[in-house]
This record gives sequence, structure tokens and C-alpha cells, in this order.
Amino acid sequence: MAARNFLFALDSDDVALTRLLETAARVTGFMKGTPGGPLPGWHVPGGDNENLLRALYAELEATYPKAGQPFYAVRLWTNLIWQPAFLAVIAVHVHGALPRLAAMSQERRGIDINGFRLLPGPQCKDTTNAMIDAAGKDLRAMADGILAEINQVTKLKRVPALRLLADRMLGLMVRLRDYVPGISISEQRRLCDLWLAALGITGQGDLETLDLADGRQALIIARKGCCLDYLAMPGTYCATCPKQDDDVRLARQRSDALAELGA
Repeated sequence: MAARNFLFALDSDDVALTRLLETAARVTGFMKGTPGGPLPGWHVPGGDNENLLRALYAELEATYPKAGQPFYAVRLWTNLIWQPAFLAVIAVHVHGALPRLAAMSQERRGIDINGFRLLPGPQCKDTTNAMIDAAGKDLRAMADGILAEINQVTKLKRVPALRLLADRMLGLMVRLRDYVPGISISEQRRLCDLWLAALGITGQGDLETLDLADGRQALIIARKGCCLDYLAMPGTYCATCPKQDDDVRLARQRSDALAELGA
């Protein structure tokens, strides 16, 4: 990758970071980020997070007593990767500059990880392809660290975890139509391939193009990973769940796509 260009703060409040956090909140409607370092009890990349993980595990176990260890382990993982993944994609494709993801700390709220803080610092501004490459590598390093932490508390195998990381990225690539108005399906698929390659998870899931009855097309997710929510809510499968027969999965995703497109 070419030498990175950087956006530096214009003052002590770090204008670039403030803009990124405002952008993330605006385009998602739910991301809650503030500038600064971690608060007590928060998850810190590379820190001692065992107490937080054990507390979250215990809360999940108490909330879903019949779900079982595989579900609790997966929820630890999906809870801790969703905010970094969202922020990386929004930073690259909407904000146009990339912060240091390893500076992100995350808050536990009951059975959820929701809310984050980010230390001020320089942001990388480069071509979209170069920023995807950098963000993917940073995000994978962060994810590998989280997986190692989880395995000190409970067992979570690497391949299922990576498939769930792929699921998160695939969902974000579908959401690009909302974040980048006018983007084409072919461009979404191209960018998706770049993200999966940068993360080292090519082949752990993909996007499919669905032909709709009115002649339009929609992108849908072809998952290999399962979130195991059906263990907590028996008989309930996500619309994209790979445990369903393909005809059922495609029918559900077709219905969802039509609803989202306003058909």
C-alpha cells in the first residue's frame, strides 16, 4: 500500500474524530460513540478483559438459561465485533478517512456491547481500495485478539467465528446502498470482495444477486455461518440462516428485499 496521507485534528477537540462520530450516528441512527479513552470496566483491545467477558457470559447464561455454551460463546464474539466493523465501513465509505481501530474501547450494557469511545489521533485518508486494505487488516488483527480473549473464558472455534465476521461484513456491504446512494450492485460486489480479501475471509460467505418479479435486482447474503439464535429462541431462524432449505431462505430474502425497496 502506498504511503498514507493523514488528517490531523484542527484543535484539542479533534475535529476529524468528532465528524466521524457524528457521521456514524447519523447514517446508522444507533451508533453511540464519544471521544476519549476507555472508562472503568470497558473492553480495551489488548487489555485485561477477562472480568468483562465473564460478566457478559454470566448475564447471557442467566438471560437464556437453556441456550447453552455454544450460543453464549457466539454472542460474546458477535457483541464485540459489530461496532468495529460498522465503524470501519462507515469511516471508509462515508467519512472518507480511517481512524486507528485499535484505539476503540467498548461498553457492556447488560447482555449487549453497545457504545464506544475512540481516542483522538490522525486519520488515514487514501484511495478507497487502499483504505479498505488498511481497515481490513486492522479489523482482522482486532478480531484475532478478541477471539483469543474469548477462548481464555470459553471455547469458540476459529472457522465458525470467521464465518460470523464474514456475515457481518456481507450485511454491511448490502447496507452500502443506504450509506452510498446510487451505488451499483456491481460496485457493491466489487467492494465486498476487497473487504473479504483484506480481512483474510474470502470464501467464508458471499453476496448473491436476486432477480425480483418486477425486473429489479437486489443483493442478498449467502451465509456459511450461523448465529445460533435458534438455541435461545427455538424454532426461530434468521431470514438468511444457512440451516434453512435454499428455497425457504431465498423466498424469505426476496420478501425482505421487496419490502426494503418499497415494493
